[in-house]
Amino acid sequence: MKDSLSFQEFWPWLTDHPNCIVRAGTTDSVIYDDDDYHWRFGEEDVRTLLVQVMRGKRPVAELFIEPEHVVSVRIIPGEKGEYNFDLLAEVQGQPQVVYYFVLTHGYEESESKDSGGQGRLH
Repeated sequence: MKDSLSFQEFWPWLTDHPNCIVRAGTTDSVIYDDDDYHWRFGEEDVRTLLVQVMRGKRPVAELFIEPEHVVSVRIIPGEKGEYNFDLLAEVQGQPQVVYYFVLTHGYEESESKDSGGQGRLH
């Protein structure tokens, strides 16, 4: 398993795994998944991606991501079999977590290449 990805590799993979997200957030906020919620992905404008947690058709929470600031995505095994995907920006020459997603499984390259999107369990 990889321990880092580019944002360009991560984003399409993440959008294929909305049911695997446990929580997401920034350094000062967290959005928790719930049985009554579903995750939705879109674009606010050409430079801003949008992650929404929806209850039915109503947004419960939103996260705006500016991909141009994300230099890489670090993958770290978390607690209870969870996997942390830290989206890093460079701040004063140091990597800093600006957004994060916690999923129920890690990133597997072969999943997207071998399965062709068929037979996924998530």
